[in-house]
Amino acid sequence: MVPAPVTEVFTRLAATLRAQPYNPGFELDAERRFLAQQGGWWYRGEYTVEEDPVGARVTHRVYNVATWSRWAVPLANRFFVGFADQVGDGFDRMLGDLARPDGERRTLG
Repeated sequence: MVPAPVTEVFTRLAATLRAQPYNPGFELDAERRFLAQQGGWWYRGEYTVEEDPVGARVTHRVYNVATWSRWAVPLANRFFVGFADQVGDGFDRMLGDLARPDGERRTLG
């Protein structure tokens, strides 16, 4: 949850994701408040920003979109011990950043 207006959170999230140094595939649908990043051979991350009584609910879903060796993705990811915790911590920091005024970012660019 981000204690800020949905439109503001969506705009900040889009700017943050778009500014990434490695961003080969980027989609934005402002009407649905939907963003997607796709890169590498398997990764697709989709974000939605929805109304919530607290402000904005940001959801991030990760998909395996590999067209070859799809089976190897879950197997390879098991070797990254602690990675799930790092991703969760990074997402929490990003949500905090989305609530801050512009120019006070700590994560994602």
